[in-house]
This record gives sequence, C-alpha cells and structure tokens, in this order.
Amino acid sequence: MDLSQYLIEPADRYRACIEACLECLVACESCASACLREDDVTKMADCIRTDLECALACRTAAVAMVRGSESAKAVCGVCADVCERCAEECAKHDQDHCKRCADACRRCAEECRKMSA
Repeated sequence: MDLSQYLIEPADRYRACIEACLECLVACESCASACLREDDVTKMADCIRTDLECALACRTAAVAMVRGSESAKAVCGVCADVCERCAEECAKHDQDHCKRCADACRRCAEECRKMSA
C-alpha cells in the first residue's frame, strides 16, 4: 500500500508504522471474521476478542499518527502491547488466518515500538 500521496508532514515520517497498523487492522478483522466461521466458535472466543481489540488499537494508532496527534507516541506504545497479546493468542491456533494475523501483529508491534521510543 503506498500512502505517500495521502500523507503530509508530520504523518509522512510515520509511514512505515501507519502501513503496519493498517495491515494489522485488516489481518485482525479478517481473522476475527474467519474465527466466527469455525466449527467451534466458543474455542475461538479469546482469539476473536483479542483480534477486535487489536484492530481497534491499530486504527486508533494510525489515526493518531495521520493527524500528528501529540498522543501518537503513547497510543503507539499501547498498540504495540495489544498487538503482542494478539500475536500470542493467534499463535496458539493452527488456522492459517490466525498464523497470518500473528505475523501482522508482530510486524505492527515492532513498528509501533520504534514509533513510541
């Protein structure tokens, strides 16, 4: 995804983190949706809950960076924590959508840690 045509300073310098957040948002929403279609949805409840929380954190972090919010660093720190928890939860499951989500969460957590430093 090339966001360069949309981002202006100060958001342009956060492009890698914004892109990681948006990718993670999509991965989490997709994972939650796929989990809801699993045969044993109850078994996936923690994954779904964590996916939805992570998607919200990623959206909030991306918006904070795009807006150049003074809270962007703090929000990204929280987002990194939530992404790490989501990656841990998704990694417990064998489904491909969970594995892809865990990978996206790890990448997002890494970018958000850089941003919040």
